[in-house]
Amino acid sequence: MLLDAVEQYGFGNWEDIANHVESQKAQECQEHYINFFVQGNIGKATFPTEYGFRVLDHTCPDGGPLSPSITVPVPPLDLSIQEQQELGYMPFRDDFEREFDNDAETLVSGLSINHDDDDLDIEIKLCQVDKYRLRIRERERRKKLARDYGLITSAASTSSKQSKSQQQKKKMSKDVREFQEKMKSFSQFHAAAEHEHFFEDLQKEKELKSRIKELSRYRRHGLTVISEIEDFEDEKYRREKKKENRKKMVSFLLSARLLRPKKRLLNSDQTKLNSLKKSRRKSRKLDILIDDDEVKDDDTEEECKEMASQPGYEMLSERERKLCNSIGMTPANYSTIKTCIIKDYLQRRQGFPVKIRYPSGMDKTHRRKIMSFLSDNGWIGVT
Repeated sequence: MLLDAVEQYGFGNWEDIANHVESQKAQECQEHYINFFVQGNIGKATFPTEYGFRVLDHTCPDGGPLSPSITVPVPPLDLSIQEQQELGYMPFRDDFEREFDNDAETLVSGLSINHDDDDLDIEIKLCQVDKYRLRIRERERRKKLARDYGLITSAASTSSKQSKSQQQKKKMSKDVREFQEKMKSFSQFHAAAEHEHFFEDLQKEKELKSRIKELSRYRRHGLTVISEIEDFEDEKYRREKKKENRKKMVSFLLSARLLRPKKRLLNSDQTKLNSLKKSRRKSRKLDILIDDDEVKDDDTEEECKEMASQPGYEMLSERERKLCNSIGMTPANYSTIKTCIIKDYLQRRQGFPVKIRYPSGMDKTHRRKIMSFLSDNGWIGVT
């Protein structure tokens, strides 16, 4: 009855056990159970006196791995409040607001051991913990390096120098700043002055290579004397300026003539167009007086190359390309005009009273050249 009561009411609930037994009191039931079942032969055979696994206190001051006596607190650095705020440094914790590899804790922040994890899941999580420990060890190595070499105090004392260097960086070109950023990885192997000298040497090497390339270009153009370079650059600038003005003029004429075919030009636009025509004729006369054959050949070749990049160029024949180049018309506009003329001509052949349409504002000379070209090549009959 005693064993049944202990099983039913639980060990230690001696009052309910005594009520179940009825013949014994609570104290007697407790003594009898402990003497015969806990400390008796049954207890000695059931409960071992020595345990194979014992919990050890690793935080004891005897030298455990977590003992506070192992790590000596680092004395805080002597920095003013303003310097601490500029560096984001917390001296009593010896930490920064933003540490190296600041997101390293994300590796283990969401880890937890679940009851349904198998051996593979546990091994993966342990590998993540090892990776986290390596990153934390690298962070501590850098902090120790900064403390041993006095980089924290020197960084606080040189904040004004950094502001000056930032002003110098603003004066640098974008390419120089990007190149300096790429060279930062080598600063860990150099002292400050040595790294600055290294960067200046690389910049000098880059400038020398650029100068050699420029002189090679002059040599390819037949220049052998330094004094000829200035005249060459002036002549090159004059040709490019003339070519740019010609492009602007042609684009304006095309937009004025072809982009608005059903609208007449306003008086101001007509006046501007006439002035542009006169200036173009004057520029052509000046080109005849000033330019030599080589310059003309260069301009013609450049215009051909420019027209070859425009849409519709590959659809034209060689004679049509020469015609477009001579009248300064784009291949797309020429194809549109040619289609309209041939279509109107065919309708007239079928008996429809259709008048051949031309774009509004089109030059009569250009119109005559296109009509004669089409009739000579058999596209249309003689009109």
